[in-house]
Amino acid sequence: MVSSYNCKTKYPIVLIHGTGFKDRKHINYWGRIPQALKNDGATVFYGYQDAWGTVENNAVIIRDRITEILDQYGCEKVNLIAHSKGGMESRYAISTLGMADKIASLTTIATPHKGSKTIDVLHNKLNPVFKFLAFFVNKFFMILGDREPDFYTVTRQFSTPYTKEFNKKNPDSELVYYQSYAAVMKNSFSDITMVIPHSVVGFIEGENDGLVTPESAAWTNFKGIIKSSTNRGISHADEVDLRRKRFTGKTEVEGVTDIVDVYIKIVSDLKDMGY
Repeated sequence: MVSSYNCKTKYPIVLIHGTGFKDRKHINYWGRIPQALKNDGATVFYGYQDAWGTVENNAVIIRDRITEILDQYGCEKVNLIAHSKGGMESRYAISTLGMADKIASLTTIATPHKGSKTIDVLHNKLNPVFKFLAFFVNKFFMILGDREPDFYTVTRQFSTPYTKEFNKKNPDSELVYYQSYAAVMKNSFSDITMVIPHSVVGFIEGENDGLVTPESAAWTNFKGIIKSSTNRGISHADEVDLRRKRFTGKTEVEGVTDIVDVYIKIVSDLKDMGY
C-alpha cells in the first residue's frame, strides 16, 4: 500500500482526457482516480478540452488552462497525465505552442502516438460514412458544450500518415520528462463496450486495449503494458476507471489489483523524481 501523502508532488497534476468525453462535475471521466490522488496528497486539476476538438484546437485550450492554473495558484509548472488522444494534444501544447518550460512531465496512457492502421483502412473504405456521421456528432456535441467539434478531422488524426507527420513536427522537449504506458484486453469479450472495436483492431493490427495497440502507445520511457492476470485484461475504458471498481486479479505492471493504484504509483514516482 502506498504511504500517506506519497502523491504530494512538487507540481500539481493536470488530467487530460481523451476523445468523445468532457470533464464534467457529476460524471467524472476519471472515475475514482482523482479523489484517490487527492486523498494521498496530490493537487489535481483538469484540462477541460472539447470532446471532439482537433488536436490543435484542444491543445490551445490546454495551454490556456495551464496558464490559468499557474496564474491562480502560483505554481511554476504542472505535471500532465494524459489518456488516449489527450497525449497528442499535450505534446502539441509542449512542442508547438511553447509550453515546455511550464510542464515538468508528461505521462501518456494508451495514446496513439504512432497512429492506427485500423483507422487507415476504415477511412479508406468508409470515408463517406465518416463525413455523414460528422454532421450529427458535431451537432450533438455542440449541444453538450463543445466549442468546435470536428468529428471527421479528429478521426483522421488517428491515421498513421497524420501521426507520422505530427511526430516530426512535435519532437520531445529536453525540458520535459516523458513516460508512456499501454494496456491490452485478453479477448474481445473482456469489456462489453469494446467488443466490436477490439475485434476489428485485433484483426487488422493485433493485441490492443479495444482501440490502441501497445506498438502505437509506446513512446519515450515506455514503462510497459498493463495486463490483468485474469482472463479479462484491461480495456481503454478500464484505463480511466469506467467501471469504478477494482480488478479481480493482479496486473503485470507494478503488481496492483486496481487501476487507481497504477495512477498512485505513477504520481508517487513523479514525486520521488522531484516533479
